[in-house]
Amino acid sequence: MALLRVNPTRMSLMDLKRRAKSAQRGHKLLKDKQDGLMKQFLQIVRRAKAVRRNVEDELSGAFRSFLHASAWMSDAEMDNALGSPRAVTRLTVDTKTVMSVRIPLFSLQRERTGRAYGFSMTNALLDESVEAFERVFPLLIELAQIEKQAENMAIELETTRRRVNALEHKMIPDLQETVKYIKMKLDESERGAIVGTMRVKASIQAQGT
Repeated sequence: MALLRVNPTRMSLMDLKRRAKSAQRGHKLLKDKQDGLMKQFLQIVRRAKAVRRNVEDELSGAFRSFLHASAWMSDAEMDNALGSPRAVTRLTVDTKTVMSVRIPLFSLQRERTGRAYGFSMTNALLDESVEAFERVFPLLIELAQIEKQAENMAIELETTRRRVNALEHKMIPDLQETVKYIKMKLDESERGAIVGTMRVKASIQAQGT
């Protein structure tokens, strides 16, 4: 705690009391926001973990199918089959605000599939692997969206935490300590004034006798 550099006057005392009250109100609001952000952040993290596990399982299956397909096809056949994809994918990015945090919303639109090959030079394993990758792609977009939301929420949470700590451990104690100091100085001045008045009164009375 540290005393603020102000003149110990009643005007300063009133101003500091007002600032201390405002700081305490702001601290409560920020603490409530911090608690709300933490709750939202934990929900997003849990959801991200679940989606990531799903993505890892789907990718593992997709790569396994692709390796099996590759074992039955030559490199030239594989390049010819997958060299001219027809799929058209559009990603739209929007945002929404949650507790003053802007978080992204990804929307995926897909037209046609990625299969541009014939069936004479390929096998069913390649179809399975392509279908598996088509299934996992929206999950990857969802995971990217959730992890970006978590990142933005974490940044805001850290900023709010610092503000709460600054108010709680620095600003409010400094204001309260300065208020106590000014009250003490004003009380001393008031007592000094009373003592001075009593001395003058006693001096006048002594002169009158």
